[in-house]
Formats: sequence, structure tokens, C-alpha cells
Amino acid sequence: MSDRPFQPRKPRFQRPHGKPGRRDSQPRRFSSDVETTVLYGWHPVVEALRNGKREIRRLLATENSATRLGEELGTPLPFEPEIVRPHDISVLVEPDAVHQGLYLEATPLPSPTLDTLSGARVVLALDQITDPHNVGAIVRTAAAFGVEAIITTARHSPAATGVLAKSASGGLEHVPFMIVRNLSDSLIALGKRGFQLIGLDSSGENDLADLQLRLPLVLVLGSEGKGLRQRTRDCCDAIGRLDMPGEIKSLNVSNAAAISLYAVTKAVARQPAD
Repeated sequence: MSDRPFQPRKPRFQRPHGKPGRRDSQPRRFSSDVETTVLYGWHPVVEALRNGKREIRRLLATENSATRLGEELGTPLPFEPEIVRPHDISVLVEPDAVHQGLYLEATPLPSPTLDTLSGARVVLALDQITDPHNVGAIVRTAAAFGVEAIITTARHSPAATGVLAKSASGGLEHVPFMIVRNLSDSLIALGKRGFQLIGLDSSGENDLADLQLRLPLVLVLGSEGKGLRQRTRDCCDAIGRLDMPGEIKSLNVSNAAAISLYAVTKAVARQPAD
């Protein structure tokens, strides 16, 4: 292998529409292809390039970011970038997005099914949490606690791309999403397979720390404000709450997810092995 420093190539960049050097009044921000995941920013792109399960379709990078990628990942890179200006990436993403000179299009990662979940690690289920920043933060926390998968619905949930991926800071590469048609039906099916179904809600009957928890387990989180829907609550074996000593009794859902995952993973780790 050559010891020469990485020198990214500079192909001619083709804009999605419009004339070269001109910003279109309505530039293309994301691919309309539902089978394409858009990632931007340092951590999401680097983790995707490290993930052998990702099929990379396109990688755009500024010259400085491409050089930094070479230093981080070594050369040759897993996928050779097209060298562009920062503005060329800015027109592809939402306004004010912090892309850090990196933009990547890839195929979605393989998704588990209800039948293939091992139950050896905690599973998260999201009940109509729609804010991509919150979901992205939850994904990042889920990756830190080794969550096996995140279950969500096709409707009333953000796509695992763009803003969500940036907020997840690389966590998407480590926690797969399972998209289901009906959350309640899926929880019932998992309950029949022996999964313990624990909902988290400020109106829960018990402190989460007092519940007898064991694997396999699904922790169900509701949306901010509305919390868990009634049908979702009815599917759960128990509804836990987070008891807090301070004056403020409610938390952002991503913060609540972090605290509850810490409590749940500690609790199941204390259970004796079969």
C-alpha cells in the first residue's frame, strides 16, 4: 500500500436540476426513491461507511472532508467520493442542516421481523413519536444501551433518514428499525411469544424501578403530550413511570428513553440466567 497521503479525485459534479452554479428555486433535497436512505454529517456518514451491510450508492464530500475521511478510515476509502463545494450539498438537504461537507445515499439496512427477534436484548417500541430529532436522539441512546431493534409504524413516524439520522449520530448503523402496520397487533404477537411488554407513561401505576423485569422485554414509549394511546396501554403487561424528586415531573421523550433504558437494562442484567 502506498504511503502517499490520500488525494481525493475531483470529478465534474452534476447538479440534480438547473444550470451549473445556480441555485434552483426549488432544489431537490431528498431522493424520492423510498428505497434510498439519505445521510449527512460526520458521524452518520462515517458509521455508514464502516458498516459492511450498507450498499452505498453515492457519496459527496468537500475536499477537506474527503481528506479527513481518508485519515479516519484509511485508503482506499470504502466508496470513492465525488468532490464538491459545500453549497452543492446544501441544496440537497433541508435548510440550515449541518452537513459538515458530507452527503451519502445508500440502501436501507436489513430489518428484523417479529419472528426473528431474539429477545436476548431489550426491544424498543415507539407509539406515534413523530419528531425526527427526538427519534434520532432515542436511536443514539438505544445504540449506547445495546437495544436489539426499534419497532415503529409506517404512519405517524419519521423516516430513518435525513434529520433523524443526523440526530442519531451514527446510531442507525447499530439499531435496526422494524416498520409494522399496526403497533398493537405487533405487541400482542410478541406477548404471545413470551415478551414482557412494559409501557412508560407519567401516569403509570408503578415506579419503573419497582417492576419485576426480565427478558425478553419490549419497552414501549409514547409521544410527548399524548403519551401512550389507550389501545397500546391495554397491550402492556404493566405501565411504569419515572419518579423524580424535583419540581418538574415530565421529561422530553428522548431524555425519558435514556433514563428508562438505563433502569431496564440494569434490572434485566440482575436477573439470574436460566
